[in-house]
Amino acid sequence: MNESQYQAILTLRIRNIIPECFVLKTDPRDIQGIPDLLILYKNKWAALEVKISPKAPVQPNQIYYVEKFDELSFAAFINPENEMEVLDALQRALGVSR
Repeated sequence: MNESQYQAILTLRIRNIIPECFVLKTDPRDIQGIPDLLILYKNKWAALEVKISPKAPVQPNQIYYVEKFDELSFAAFINPENEMEVLDALQRALGVSR
């Protein structure tokens, strides 16, 4: 599986655990380093930078934007190994009942 395939599967998982949310794919050509996914839920939002593994390379500015967006709302790097932990934190940050 490559990162694009994982991102598609992850998007479906997010929509499944937060049915009323919108999951938007950002355009990497717009602002370099902006997280891959923007999740909108009621009056809250979150951003996720998707990686295929914890050892996948990080592009310039990705750490900056994930940290900055996490200060403003919620943002994280997500990969198959930390997925459950990040999705739990995402639900808590958005105030989603489990």
